Formats: sequence, structure tokens, C-alpha cells
Amino acid sequence: MRRTVFNDDHEAFRATLRDFIEKEVVPVHHEWEKEGHPPRDFYRKLGELGVLGIEVPQEFGGAGETSFKYQAVVTEELTRAGVSFGSYSVHANLILPYLMAYATEEQKQRWLPGFASGEIMTAIAMTEPSTGSDLANISTRATLSEDGKHYLLNGAKTFITGGVLADLILVVVRTTPFNPEDRRAGLSILCVETASEGFTVGRKLDKIGLKTTDTAELSFSDVKVPVENLLGEEGKAFSYLSHNLPQERLAIALGSAAAAEAALMHATAYVKDRTVFGRPVASFQNSKFVLAECATETEAARLFADRALDLHDAGELTIADAAKAKLFCTEVADRVIDKCLQLHGGYGYITEYPIARLYADARVSRIYGGTSEVMKIVIAKSLGL
Repeated sequence: MRRTVFNDDHEAFRATLRDFIEKEVVPVHHEWEKEGHPPRDFYRKLGELGVLGIEVPQEFGGAGETSFKYQAVVTEELTRAGVSFGSYSVHANLILPYLMAYATEEQKQRWLPGFASGEIMTAIAMTEPSTGSDLANISTRATLSEDGKHYLLNGAKTFITGGVLADLILVVVRTTPFNPEDRRAGLSILCVETASEGFTVGRKLDKIGLKTTDTAELSFSDVKVPVENLLGEEGKAFSYLSHNLPQERLAIALGSAAAAEAALMHATAYVKDRTVFGRPVASFQNSKFVLAECATETEAARLFADRALDLHDAGELTIADAAKAKLFCTEVADRVIDKCLQLHGGYGYITEYPIARLYADARVSRIYGGTSEVMKIVIAKSLGL
């Protein structure tokens, strides 16, 4: 079906981005996979291209775009090429909304120009070894000094995307004692500069997929964080964390729809070229039927994701709508990619084939940003259940 979500400006941006990916990323991506992340200087290249600052206001060095559709183009082009910009998505899609909504004017002046240029890369640290998805049970603590000038931060975080190369990390901490009567109270967000004494990047976690996206354990031992680095109001972090959930889940839905499309593209090309028993694999009825099923499901996921994207740009995407989009698109992507890998036979299990990387990368989409089970809870609540 003909898509209607993008205009000529989006397509011009797509052409520029596709050329950049082909020249600057594809030839070296295998080296990034071995290293576990792109070189730090690469993010400055993204800054020069204008990718990091698409939605940063012009007064802070960005393009000032308000549409999320440019980010959707980035997602589609990366997936199409089978590559990644490392922790770019967390930086651009997750962190910026927090800074735009809750940072003071002084903080924006201090951080956003570097954010857009790639001089300051960011991450967000919520998950802890013993909490998982239960953010209300966070134990990392920050105590205000007697003179009121800084917080003293102690604790540990895990599964932190971009944690290895980040210069500024939004850390969710407990600033008042845990209250079992109101588990969500007392949480705050501190913006921690990673050059601070007492901050340590621990183990770099070895994941099944997403090999170029660095993921790490972090520790904080008596880290002094200036009060000027408190994001928003003290004790309001839990409500802040809910603020960006629709966009975060939309981004995952868009990525999943793109992944399903890429899998269908690769499998269709493969079965046309591959010969078995003297016949192209595409000539067998099973191949035709499987790909017909995949094409139909992929189209449905694309339509769902595009509709959610339009709603988001209009300011009408609800938490429940985003949960539905994420649940449907991620489940479809996993089914489609699995079927497309099967059509590759043994070669589908070899990492040099794009379908193998898609298979490994897609699995986490049903976990991060809220598991499929959590999405079902959100949707059920919207039904009054």
C-alpha cells in the first residue's frame, strides 16, 4: 500500500542519510561489532551531518524540527542497510525529551549545543541489578550535603545503553527514604558527568544481538553531583519517567516494522537465487505461502506504526495506543524474521547473512521499553480491566 506519512523534505533527508550510511558506516560496521560500539568521533560526524540535533531548538544549535518522522527515517534506513549508529537512538529519542521538558534554561544552554554536535553523548540509568522493571524499588541513593551545594551519590546500575561512551548520564536515584506506603515517591533524576570522581564503568555486557550498541554496568561511589545538575524537581522522577513512554515505545514499534520489512526483502531475494533439488526455493509452494503470510503481517505492522507516528506528531498518541503499537509490531517482527530465517536454511544461522543479525537484534524488542507482558497490562487497564 502507498505510504503517506512522509513528505518531500523527509525523502530528501532520507537520500542524504542513505548516502552517508553507505559511505561512512557499512564499510566499517563489522569493526564496530567487534569493538562493541562505534568510535567516539563517529558521533561528532553525526553531529556535523545534523542527525543528532534534528529536534534540538535552533537557538541551541539544532534544526528545531518538531516532527518525529525524521527519526523514523533514520530508523528505517539503518534497518534497511543492516547497520546501527550505536547508542544514537537512546541519545536522540529518549534523552532529549527529558531535557526539553524538565531542564532549566541554564541547563539547556550548558548541555544542548554539545548534545547536537556530538561533543556530549548521553545515556539514562534506571535499571539496577535487583530491581529489573520495578523502578519504584530503586535503591541507588543521593544525599544532599549539609551546605546544600551537592548530592553525594552511591549505588549501581545495569543494562545501561550507551554507558561506556556517555559524557552525561541521567541517573534515577532515591533522594528520600523508601516509603512502602508510596513506593513511587522520593525518586529524582541527577545528571551525572562521567568525568566525576567516584564514577566507574564496570562490566561491558556481552549481548546476543545489538553488538554495536554498548551496554554496561555502572557504579557510583561518593560521586559529588552539583545541585545545579538536578533535572526538574526533587522527588518527581517517577512521573517524569512516564512522560516519554509513548515516544519510546513508538520508536521500538517503528524499528520492529522496519526489521520485518528488511527480513522480507532479504528472504525474497534469497529464495529467488537459492536452488534446491534443481529448482529455485521460490518455486516451492511453501516458500510462496510463507512469504505471502509475512508480507501481509508486515504490511499490517507498517500501517499500525505509521498511524501511531501520525498520532504522535499530532500530539494524540496515548500511552495505551503506544503500548498496542509496540506489542503488535514487535510480535509481528519476531514471527516474520523467524519464518524468513527458516527459508534461508542453514545459512540463516550464519552471522554474515543479514537475516541472522536481524534475528538476534529483534529479540530484545519484546523486552526493553516495557515487556510484551507489561504492554498487555497497560492495554488491559485502558479497557477498564
